[in-house]
Amino acid sequence: MQKTLTLMALICIMPTTILAQATKAPAKAAAPVPTHRNLVYATVGRTDLHLDLYLPDKRDAQTPLVVWIHGGGWRAGNKDSCSIAWLAGKGYAVASVQYRLSDKAKFPAQIHDCKGAIRWLRANAKKYGYNGERVGAAGISAGGHLVALLGTSGGLKELEGEVGGNADQSSRVQAVLDMCGPSDFLLRNQLRPAEDKGAESPVALLLGGTVSEKTDLARQASPVQHLSKDDAPLLIYHGDKDPLVDLKESQHLQVLYKKTGLEVALEIIPGGGHVPKEFFDQSRRDLALKFFNQHLRPVPRPVTP
Repeated sequence: MQKTLTLMALICIMPTTILAQATKAPAKAAAPVPTHRNLVYATVGRTDLHLDLYLPDKRDAQTPLVVWIHGGGWRAGNKDSCSIAWLAGKGYAVASVQYRLSDKAKFPAQIHDCKGAIRWLRANAKKYGYNGERVGAAGISAGGHLVALLGTSGGLKELEGEVGGNADQSSRVQAVLDMCGPSDFLLRNQLRPAEDKGAESPVALLLGGTVSEKTDLARQASPVQHLSKDDAPLLIYHGDKDPLVDLKESQHLQVLYKKTGLEVALEIIPGGGHVPKEFFDQSRRDLALKFFNQHLRPVPRPVTP
């Protein structure tokens, strides 16, 4: 009798157990691990600046590179959170770059660091096995601002700097993905006038004063001020409910890009706030991959009959 009851209990429990196993959420894929971590690309004073490299398993002289610039209001964040590391699984080399934050140095130190990193990456392309002539950039929030500036300020001596040396290398990029980055600090001042009264706002900390106090520097730091016909193609992601960086900044940048005759696309996330999760869903990953493939992959040669 006892054996019969035990058997019946097991029969009752088994469907519940099987159902629980069947409906259990799949484990999240492990985050990509850098192939090379904390490579020193420059030393400023006594401070080493580092970058991480994520390399695809199969690569050759045609493997393109995309550089990631993190966000954090120019005063926080770090290179360890690389939101495009997944591109290494699509045949791209990816570099995630550290730059000096605003509590350590004021603008233009941040763009000097980013340009120094790109020159170093070009100088070391053969060593690590990617194509130093096919370089894109992607960044989010403050990082979006910096990559937009990378894409529009090629050849500007005052924004080039000398960080890391490699002066024989170019700091230009061939494609830019800007995720909700500020692009016009003067327009931002009109849209967010209360911010101009706060010495502790992220922009004031970046510039070393409010936009009204540092107008020339704010203009120099604005990507919209440097557009020319040789600037990089641009893809922008922005939420239409962003409370920190107004969508109007990206729309303004898009309009000026088009007026200059440059390639630009603005992907607006309906209902999206600042850095919404939709930036990283499959459809936006596919869009980013298509964009970088279009501009960084070599054009196939026609087959000779």
